[in-house]
Amino acid sequence: MTTQTLTAVIHKEEDWFVAECPEIGTVSQGRSLEDAVANLKEATELYMEEAKQSPHGRSVITTFEAVVNA
Repeated sequence: MTTQTLTAVIHKEEDWFVAECPEIGTVSQGRSLEDAVANLKEATELYMEEAKQSPHGRSVITTFEAVVNA
């Protein structure tokens, strides 16, 4: 078992905090910031455990450029 440091991007939607892990692609929510992060951690750990058993492996993250008209 290893530990990996991941990113949580959090924003508020009405009464909920929505947390997303951009490295993995998991998303969760909670009524408080702490709950959102705890739920994201659980969802991410479950996803990563399942991904180890999948023949397709984990998701890939990349960047792209978009043209924005000023």
